[in-house]
Amino acid sequence: MKRADVIEFYARLAAADPHPETELAWRNPFTLVVAVALSAQATDVSVNKATRLLFQDVDTPEKMVALGEDGLKEHIRTIGLFNSKAKNVIALSQMLIDDFDSEVPADRDALERLPGVGRKTANVVMNVAFGAETFAVDTHIFRVGNRTGLARGKTPLAVELKLDKATPQPFRLHAHHWLILHGRYVCKARRPECWRCIVADLCAFKPKTPAPITIPIAPDA
Repeated sequence: MKRADVIEFYARLAAADPHPETELAWRNPFTLVVAVALSAQATDVSVNKATRLLFQDVDTPEKMVALGEDGLKEHIRTIGLFNSKAKNVIALSQMLIDDFDSEVPADRDALERLPGVGRKTANVVMNVAFGAETFAVDTHIFRVGNRTGLARGKTPLAVELKLDKATPQPFRLHAHHWLILHGRYVCKARRPECWRCIVADLCAFKPKTPAPITIPIAPDA
């Protein structure tokens, strides 16, 4: 995608949603780390439902360790892979206590040391909690980047690096949220809704998906 088209692409997304936010519910950087770790292979809606009561009482590493693995499982058993996720959350909580004075580090490499925290999760936390200009490439961003021609790559890291290079100011802070939301609600995996896409004319995807055909209902005789 040409630079002028990249700028126009982001400008339209920004105009439609000037202040995008994560759809995960969180109270502080610690609960954000937990929520993002739980969201792997799960929807934000399912995570929010599971953590709504949890985060009311458990919002520090110490409280999470005190809750314990079995106690956490009771809250998150509706989420996929809840057994391994509970183990990781307790382990990362203990590491935060032991190695980081119970504070979530504002550093990607340090975040990636935490059990269950990969590069994508670290990028989300850096962006949402600390305002860093990072690009957390999930399945939505990977698809949008490749499909539109904005940032093509064979791996999430390749797409991330291309987005980092291609995305100009003043769009860098919110770019990954615009792309996630666009992929989640418009540029969908199975059938992108090109007929209502505000950046369709800038997008390299062909052929564009036409609007669904509606059959008018004849009035009663």
